[in-house]
Amino acid sequence: MMQRLRLMGFSLFATLTIVGGMGHAPAAAQERFEVTSIKAVRPTLVNTVAALQQRDVAKAKAAFEAYDSAWNGIEVYINVRSRPIYTVLEHEFQARITKALESPNPDMAALLADAQGMLAKYDEAIGVVEKAAPLNPLYDEVARLRIVRAHLREVTPALKAGNLAKARKSFESFDHNWDSIEDLIKAKSGDAYVAIEKGMIEIEQALMPDMPDAAKVTALVAGVMTQYNAQLAEIMKDARARQ
Repeated sequence: MMQRLRLMGFSLFATLTIVGGMGHAPAAAQERFEVTSIKAVRPTLVNTVAALQQRDVAKAKAAFEAYDSAWNGIEVYINVRSRPIYTVLEHEFQARITKALESPNPDMAALLADAQGMLAKYDEAIGVVEKAAPLNPLYDEVARLRIVRAHLREVTPALKAGNLAKARKSFESFDHNWDSIEDLIKAKSGDAYVAIEKGMIEIEQALMPDMPDAAKVTALVAGVMTQYNAQLAEIMKDARARQ
């Protein structure tokens, strides 16, 4: 009963929000998928900086791992828009911060300075994207596929780290978001679509035991990833051909 009441309350709030916004839609509603997707990653860097200011390395590492996963989904936009900014973010700031966070005794002052510098450079990237003309729509398809794939990429590292809860949660997130992009895969290859669907069922079943066979799960994830990446590569090739 309480759950239904909460749902009714949420629905009423959503309706009032929509009605109240009619006639003067907020600027965010006009933003392209590219812009909203890139902005959605920014909080992970904010969280990294905040954790480092608190000198909480474990929290900073978790926040930066979240950034890395989310960044993989949208980095294609930055790479296409500005190779120099992409290089600074990916190969300079991210490389140094990742290495420092893995150190047993990181230089906190240097680490914080890098994280703050990376956030500033990321904001610069957002500004570049906001001012630029839209890319061809195939880049949005590429980004959507990469954003969903990011969850699947988390499964194997989580298993290797012995974090079964995270492995299961990451796969559930991939499974939940698969519906949003499966038609893109199906349009490219019906065979790949069927193979991915079959592989997903097998991964779900393999993760069910209290102590899953990590080697088996890893192999199944790799199989799905191979099929997925092949179709993603084809769409990326089409996007570049139309650039």
